[in-house]
Amino acid sequence: MPYKPIESYGVIGDLHSVALVSNDGSIDWCCLPHFDSPSVFASILDERKGGFFRIATRHESSRRQLYQPDTNILITRFLSHEGVGEVIDFMPIAPNGAPKEHHEILRIVQSVRGTLPCRLDCRPAYDYARSEHRVFVRKGGAVFECPGATFALQSPVPLRRNGSGVYARFTLEPGQRMVFAFRQGRRRNILEKRTDGEEALRQTTRFWRMWLSKGRYEGRWREMVERSALALKLLTFEPTGAIVAAPTSSLPEEIGGVRNWDYRYTWIRDAAFTIYAFLRLGYQDEAANFMHWLETRVQEKEALTGPLQIMYRIDGTPEIPEVELPHLEGYRGSGPVRIGNAAAEQLQLDIYGELIDSVYLYDKWVTPVSYDLWIRIRRMLRWVARHWESPDEGIWEVRSARRQFVYSKMQCWVALDRGLRLAFKRGLPNNREWLRSTRDRIYESVMKNGWNPRRKTFVQYYGADALDASNLLMPLVRFISPSDPRMLATLDRTMEDLVSDSLVYRYEIGRGAGDGLSGSEGTFSVCTFWLVEALARAGRIDDARLIFEKMLTYANPLGLYAEQIGPSGQALGNFPQAFTHLGLISAAFSLNRLLR
Repeated sequence: MPYKPIESYGVIGDLHSVALVSNDGSIDWCCLPHFDSPSVFASILDERKGGFFRIATRHESSRRQLYQPDTNILITRFLSHEGVGEVIDFMPIAPNGAPKEHHEILRIVQSVRGTLPCRLDCRPAYDYARSEHRVFVRKGGAVFECPGATFALQSPVPLRRNGSGVYARFTLEPGQRMVFAFRQGRRRNILEKRTDGEEALRQTTRFWRMWLSKGRYEGRWREMVERSALALKLLTFEPTGAIVAAPTSSLPEEIGGVRNWDYRYTWIRDAAFTIYAFLRLGYQDEAANFMHWLETRVQEKEALTGPLQIMYRIDGTPEIPEVELPHLEGYRGSGPVRIGNAAAEQLQLDIYGELIDSVYLYDKWVTPVSYDLWIRIRRMLRWVARHWESPDEGIWEVRSARRQFVYSKMQCWVALDRGLRLAFKRGLPNNREWLRSTRDRIYESVMKNGWNPRRKTFVQYYGADALDASNLLMPLVRFISPSDPRMLATLDRTMEDLVSDSLVYRYEIGRGAGDGLSGSEGTFSVCTFWLVEALARAGRIDDARLIFEKMLTYANPLGLYAEQIGPSGQALGNFPQAFTHLGLISAAFSLNRLLR
């Protein structure tokens, strides 16, 4: 099982976790029961040890993947002279939000044309391949018992043991369908309860189509926007309203490099931007659920990181220790493999601007925020007003020295500006004069210290020469006019020094910028969508549209994006990434509106 390209995967999920399915019918990543639970299948991080569950035809065939229209139900097709086979993969979602007894992956295998010999190989490797398990082959399937967890594979065909896994060889007649179910539970009798695969398929199809029908985007790029919305929905954790940045860990930003991080947590920044995307699309329930999750996170504490950490586990706990797993080689030898994330302890001031901007929009478009939430927001505003001059690690989570990042200062301005607007609109109690004067001081500080008159551009941090793509957000958050000469000059400099054939790097290397890590990385996909919006708002519509259309060609065949794009157009980094898909949604909205 050689490593497949990251872009060769589709994703399915049940709003608790996801599974990555390659176009050869193999599930190579899945954590159960939740996004940040230990992995059950992880061959994407180690092809020999990680574990996988593959169903495919035994004929040499070409392969195609597609989603059942308007759903997150994945169809993998095997096409050959002998026949055509399909594997329909999905994770059932209970109707009307009913509690789930267990979490499972259903795989419906069918012959569309011809008599097809098929193969099944299932080899779990629980807890990132750190836990051994016992295998019990029984009538109707197999049970895998691990310390602290039990899994079962229900099978309509006899299974045989093969080391730590099981396998089967079977033949499908034309039109025949078989249902296989991989399930997580706590007892051996989890094998006994049968799942009606056809009914589960109907219910899950109905759920996704009902959810998608609530959207209100009707622009030129509806198919890509709706696929991005479905991907974002997959990254929401239904029990708490938390939103994960990506469902994978340690997929590399550089093949063979060390930039391998765990993204299975809720970043305040990413979640706030995602809420903005959901609101634009008309999905208000997701915004409301996240606001409920947020209310329990915001507490006053006199610490360097302020009232909030930059990220939390999906259940809201703040402890996310970073651990390396040296027994796994990493995707194509890209080690170390990490779980947890030490960046949780960083100071990133920008999260307050992004969050309070989302609260402001929620209050405007969904429902007025409660007084109790306002008290917590007011505490954040006062904390920002006292600490905005502090250096921090910034949006890119540098693991080197803290700096006076321009983007962080700009988002502190956003936090106070939106807080003042919210208080004025609602007549809420606030220390307005102090916050207003502090907001204005931040603005003057950015214009004086964040602008490099020699290079005629906004730079990454005070006194720097290096550009940073995050400054493209300045007109998007209404910090500066999109046609201001300083912004236009920054756009020109960005196009010259950060853009490679429409793709945008996060920042310049070699002008004092750096993140304290060795190696390089690909272009950062969300930055390209930021460039599209900035160009469009500056009146450069043709440039914006061409770059947007080019960027759409870098999605995988299913319309999904990883975090970054490599030099030959390959996907790099964790996949699929919420940040990229919300950037696509925002750019499509802005560009479509201006094209009208």
